[in-house]
Amino acid sequence: MKNALVHTSNNLDIYSTSSATTMDVPIIESGISAGFPSPADDFLDASIDLNKAFIKHPATTFCGRVKGNSMKDLGIHNGDLMIIDKSLEPKNGAVAVCYIDGEFTVKKIKIESDCCWLIPANENYRHIKLTPDNEFIIWGIVTHVIKSF
Repeated sequence: MKNALVHTSNNLDIYSTSSATTMDVPIIESGISAGFPSPADDFLDASIDLNKAFIKHPATTFCGRVKGNSMKDLGIHNGDLMIIDKSLEPKNGAVAVCYIDGEFTVKKIKIESDCCWLIPANENYRHIKLTPDNEFIIWGIVTHVIKSF
């Protein structure tokens, strides 16, 4: 099943997901050294199903393609693919896809006793203090980011 485009905006494209199929990909279970080289395995005997690894709640999981660089200091860049779970409870410090005043955006949530802030991870963007005047919902929590190099 092809992932359907659910919403597009200046900041984010959101797609539905499907876990109806499996796709086992070989995996090196012993890990890959990011320091000194280690001997290569002669064969791969394990596999991972990417749907099972990344999508814990299929009915409430979506993908979002990042547009912009407001989260670059967290390693979330323009063009990255985010996996977003709408069933997770928002908590302080979580990276969330938020709907604010008619637009989707991805920001870090900062919850204080008297207010909530949306915090970018780029000093060129301002923090957004939420007020009762804002139309606002936390649409989902980002669980994974997939990058292309």
